[in-house]
Amino acid sequence: MTRRFTVLSVCLASLLAAPALAQTPPPRPVLIDDSVSADEARLQATLNAEERRLAPQRAAFLPMFRTAYRQYPALPAGTLEALAYVQSRWLNLQPESASQDDAHNRMPAAWGVMGLYNGQGFADQVGEGARLLGVSAEQVRRDPQTNILAAAALLDAQVRSSPATVRAGAVSAEDMAAVLERYAGFSPEAATRSRVDDYARRSFAFDVLLAQDRGVNDRGIVVPERPIAWEQAFSVDDLIRLRAPMLRLDVANDRIEVDGYTVDPVTETLAPPSAKAATEVGIASTDYGPAIWTPASASNYGSSRSAAISAVTVHTTQGSYAGTISWFQNAAAGVSAHYVIRSSDGQVTQMVRHTDTAWHVRNQNSYTLGIEHEGWVDNSSWYTDAMYSASAALVRHFCASYSAISCASAYNGPASSGLNELAASVKIKGHQHFPGQSHTDPGINWNWGKYYGLINPGTPPAGGTTYLDRFESSVGRFTTSPTYSGSTVGIATTSTTTRDCTTQQSGSCSLRVLLKDNTAVSTDWQVRLLSGAGAPSSNANLTRATGKIGFWVWTGGSGVSVGVGIDDSDGTERSTSKAVPANTWTYVSWPLADSAQWSAWSGGDGTISAATVTLDAIWLYRANTAYDVNVYIDDVQVVD
Repeated sequence: MTRRFTVLSVCLASLLAAPALAQTPPPRPVLIDDSVSADEARLQATLNAEERRLAPQRAAFLPMFRTAYRQYPALPAGTLEALAYVQSRWLNLQPESASQDDAHNRMPAAWGVMGLYNGQGFADQVGEGARLLGVSAEQVRRDPQTNILAAAALLDAQVRSSPATVRAGAVSAEDMAAVLERYAGFSPEAATRSRVDDYARRSFAFDVLLAQDRGVNDRGIVVPERPIAWEQAFSVDDLIRLRAPMLRLDVANDRIEVDGYTVDPVTETLAPPSAKAATEVGIASTDYGPAIWTPASASNYGSSRSAAISAVTVHTTQGSYAGTISWFQNAAAGVSAHYVIRSSDGQVTQMVRHTDTAWHVRNQNSYTLGIEHEGWVDNSSWYTDAMYSASAALVRHFCASYSAISCASAYNGPASSGLNELAASVKIKGHQHFPGQSHTDPGINWNWGKYYGLINPGTPPAGGTTYLDRFESSVGRFTTSPTYSGSTVGIATTSTTTRDCTTQQSGSCSLRVLLKDNTAVSTDWQVRLLSGAGAPSSNANLTRATGKIGFWVWTGGSGVSVGVGIDDSDGTERSTSKAVPANTWTYVSWPLADSAQWSAWSGGDGTISAATVTLDAIWLYRANTAYDVNVYIDDVQVVD
């Protein structure tokens, strides 16, 4: 079958250098935010200290990646940086204990900045990498440069094992999808792989390519952005199973046909023909609609339950999303959880049915639902707004489904790094909070106050303001660059979105959007700055009746206008635009219930009709110019 994708995934033409206007605003004093609680302030101090500690380490990795590319020139630029992002968030992982019995979920340990496995049920990437380099396994585990070279050598060997790839000459990022699947390091023997393990490998490859497709520039982590032609990397059925964001499709119309497949105008992901069974592996969960169903091995959970569901356990995987999925599918693991959530975009995979007993919290399994969050407890980079929001939406679903679980009973206190048993009346809490445990996840970096607020959105903070993003510790939901969406025109792929802590309206930091002209066209700029990759499940719910969506904005260029897009039940509605004066902070807002403020962009009729909606994007507009334009955004919020 020939697939007719209308995908705008080709890089923009090479850019000519253009003079830049000096647009850095004058220094401003850091403001003290009196609305931040003591728990929030302590957590922020922890995050700031972590950032100061990690910054020089991450800077040191950059020349190491360059060295690896020089030694292995067949690898496409950006692959190693993206792989390190997916496996470790650029942290030189040194497990405290190599003993599988002591590890969280007894999952195989990952080593170094590239997160290489060393056996224990997965492949021995450390040993094989050491053999290829002619060095010791200990050096691969401990030394970051050697660890990066070992991963590069393993990838290069996989590239060369494919004669078709070698004959074709230059290896593309799309070619690397199959290479990454073979490299993933999950089941050590091909003969033991199951169909669901193949899904874990494919998910791993997808996550590495997704990091490149979006680009990353956050807290010293830099993954160069390069558009991925997804239809060249994966089959259409795989793109559906992976819930791949086909954001370069033209979604101006309500539905787009792709040889019998459609594109959902809200989630902008491919949907299968209605005849395709929703129970197929990777298609849908019957317990929670937004989740992908990928079952764990029947050896890793108990069929049925001995007690009624009455509590939720919050975990951190101490591993990657794809690695956790593969481990739960390994019959020898002896562990599982009901759900696994990806850090980068909040994708949710269900692995055990609610009616069955997952093995995740020792002697408390019989009555609990378990959620594993991708990441490591000592690296806050994993705890993204997309992950928090997706997890909170899942927990709200639990509260609506089980009368014994009250969202108001969620833990709402300080994060801690040890065991801290809480009363049985606290129904939504961490692994570390249950009796009889030995693991301390989700640990010191999990923001329980923020999580509580997302689980209980009807209880805004003092003053009637619910903050969606304040950019104090990360880029928040705005994890994608301004060039990511196919609806963005006029600007170059070199445009960036980064957190900036020299300019802010309040607090310590804001979101800096650097817009650079695409000199190949003379089109006026129309930029869709996506929130949570445009996926409604990755964003906080907004209640239409509560009032206005707004934010503070500063720009160094004249003629800039801004707006917002809201995901409604029947499509995406876009607000009217508001002009922003240059060189001053301006607050802009739009009432959600005022139909005159909104028009249809994808589906819908312009009126926000759903009681609950989500923020799709901030829109930026300007007449075409050859100059760079900086736009700073702060305190994205909903105000009563």
